[in-house]
Amino acid sequence: MKQMTLEQIAACCGGVYIGEQDKRHLEVTNIAIDSRNVKKGGLFIPIRGERVDGHSFIPTVFQNGALACLTERPPDSPAGPCILVSSTKDALKQIAAFYRQSLGLRVVGITGSVGKTSTKEMIASVLKEAYCVHKTAGNFNNEIGLPLTIFGLTPEHEIAVLEMGISDFGEMHRLAETANPDICIITNIGLCHLERLGTRDGILKAKTEAFAHLRGDGVVILNGDDDKLSTVRTVNGKKPIFYGLREGLAFASDITPLGMEGIRITLHLRGQCRTVTIPIPGEHNVYNALAAACVGDVCGMDLDAICHGIETVETISGRSNLIQKNGITVIDDCYNANPVSMRASIDVLSQASGRTIAILGDMGELGEEEERLHFEIGSYVAAKQIDFLFCTGDRSRQMVQAVQHAADSRTYVAHFDNMDLLIDYLPSILKKGDTLLVKASHFMQFPKIVEALTL
Repeated sequence: MKQMTLEQIAACCGGVYIGEQDKRHLEVTNIAIDSRNVKKGGLFIPIRGERVDGHSFIPTVFQNGALACLTERPPDSPAGPCILVSSTKDALKQIAAFYRQSLGLRVVGITGSVGKTSTKEMIASVLKEAYCVHKTAGNFNNEIGLPLTIFGLTPEHEIAVLEMGISDFGEMHRLAETANPDICIITNIGLCHLERLGTRDGILKAKTEAFAHLRGDGVVILNGDDDKLSTVRTVNGKKPIFYGLREGLAFASDITPLGMEGIRITLHLRGQCRTVTIPIPGEHNVYNALAAACVGDVCGMDLDAICHGIETVETISGRSNLIQKNGITVIDDCYNANPVSMRASIDVLSQASGRTIAILGDMGELGEEEERLHFEIGSYVAAKQIDFLFCTGDRSRQMVQAVQHAADSRTYVAHFDNMDLLIDYLPSILKKGDTLLVKASHFMQFPKIVEALTL
């Protein structure tokens, strides 16, 4: 990382420096919230968790070579410099915001109800054709993960592609204030986090909080096919850029599914067009490619480079990741789930050439509508003529009931009281050539099923 002095760090987070005065001008080599990740000369930011208080590791990190620590309480004979703050979580974001501003790079901020991570991967793949890119890793998209992602930036990076995930009002203000994006993309407004955000209008309001922290010459890129996002006419006095299947700065025609091999489209951008093969199945990935094309265009890239970036994108674990093992194909899409992403993944499964097996679990944070929304997913499975539906989780019983009540359904359905019973059952039903979709909300821990299937 680009180095910062202890004096600068204390100033940017409103902290009080405690320690030897001649060390105020020393520079930290890295910043971490996990004591095991603090390198020699690094800064440790302890976070109070539900079960563990990071402050208890302050003596250990000094023994292991840390230069300094943040702390929420006055230290008692510390082994090195400390910076006293009222909240280490707030200080983490403030330091990250300061560090982001110190770097002369462009930030792309991505949010939306569905497709944030896959869109982030597509955008990063495109931008890498022309720039040195840093992107959010894993699920580091919240008020802890986003600052840590920013601390991974170095002076060599030219563009940062940052994912911003929220579940309540106010969170996006804090995330966007930290990231201060030059380009802001919203993928869609779907049915997720309804427990706190209430309605899709509430979700729109929460997501668009990011606009308040867009840089002065910033650009907003929106999915014009989304009925909520299409109502956004101006942002900070400027018109947003739209993309979609039929119109926008970037749009698609001649959409041809290629089964598990992906999807071929004609990509249109500023009057030019190219035939592009997206190597990931599912029409939702067309939207990801269109968003990436818009970002590439805004960043001055030509259409050939943009198309190459789209065609070479790679999937990551838990997000439409196709794994072929033991004669079967597993669609590992188990990182998270909501009604929109469930339907999109079922669409992908339905394109498989062999027997199709949906292994689905509960979707979280759907509020009062959760029973109806789970029932609708079961009805969708039946309508798509998926061969097998296996479920576990209390809410997913509604999926099973929907299939059982569907007219002319040919889907074989079963519910299991727990995941272990489901895992134990699967070998008895599987055949070579089967394609399985594994999907549920994160709390269901469905990666264990993927692991069992791909050993």
